[in-house]
Amino acid sequence: MPVSSAKERIDELHTLIARYRDAYYNQDQTLISDAEYDQLERELKELEALHPELAENSPASGVGSAAGDVFDPVKHLERMLSLDNAFDKEEFLAWSERVGGGPFLCEPKIDGLAVSLTYENGVLVKAATRGDGEVGEDVTQNVLTIASIPHELTGNDIPELVEVRGEVFFELADFAKLNAGIVASGGKPFANPRNSASGSLRQKDSAVSASRPLKMLVHGFGVWQPEIKTQSEVYKALKAFGMPTTSRFEVFSDAEGALGFIESLKESRHSIEHEIDGVVIKVDELARQRELGSTSRAPRWAIAYKYPPEQVNTKLLDIKVSIGRTGRATPFAVLAPVTVAGSEVEFATLHNQDQVKAKGILDW
Repeated sequence: MPVSSAKERIDELHTLIARYRDAYYNQDQTLISDAEYDQLERELKELEALHPELAENSPASGVGSAAGDVFDPVKHLERMLSLDNAFDKEEFLAWSERVGGGPFLCEPKIDGLAVSLTYENGVLVKAATRGDGEVGEDVTQNVLTIASIPHELTGNDIPELVEVRGEVFFELADFAKLNAGIVASGGKPFANPRNSASGSLRQKDSAVSASRPLKMLVHGFGVWQPEIKTQSEVYKALKAFGMPTTSRFEVFSDAEGALGFIESLKESRHSIEHEIDGVVIKVDELARQRELGSTSRAPRWAIAYKYPPEQVNTKLLDIKVSIGRTGRATPFAVLAPVTVAGSEVEFATLHNQDQVKAKGILDW
């Protein structure tokens, strides 16, 4: 591709990615599917690899999106990074070879809102969204309403300062009940559990957050110097402190074991109470994690193996319109109930009239 054409496409991708990130992280809206977004980022990285002189200020090297103006800004004590992705066995094995092999800790990748929690002398003093990785939003008062998050750590050897990271989410059953209640009261349903969790946590009125059954699982740390040697031991220590951690992680000595976990979880993913979109694989040894370090956007010692998106067909029963507080009319679809990713879906937002026309969606 000529440089001029590559620059034109790169500029277009910059604009699209910035728009989709802002909608996803700051407006709790999903304008395209995760698979479509991942494809845009992959295309951008491939073009920038061919034309590195055009890679300046690339969103491909960034994390999340700049914090909005609803909450006070919070500077993370350490950068809160994202994850690079693998989409097939070959990409995963290439990563495994780069990091020098196992042992690997594997766990479900929760499709939720990334949040950091800072404890001083065992007391929760700050909670923040990821934002752009450097600066997030102060959501402390709302996080304090989540029952699974301890206000004070328990147990022995509590550090003077520890910052832990995890995902805030809705269980699928709670998400279905929430959407049904919103529709029954004449409101616009959430598009998916992730947007639902983000919108519920990022409320100015913490009473709204308190009224919704948010949960959190912790999966890592920022500031902390634990006197232990592995990621799996970190989880045991955090659990001893009273932190909510996943019970579904396993450690494997090599890449083949990790691949077996990935395939097994893919088959059983619908039995999990929350939505997942893949598996996170981490080098288990903390010393090797430190040696491998990170890029500008992601740790080199961890990767997300993303499952392909699920697609199902159903019948469009009706199209209704929700009127927001500002008077804005938003259409949404009423569907014949269908199971997608383990959740029964009855409603879908219709945010793009051109797509509706292009796909020939009709109300029968």
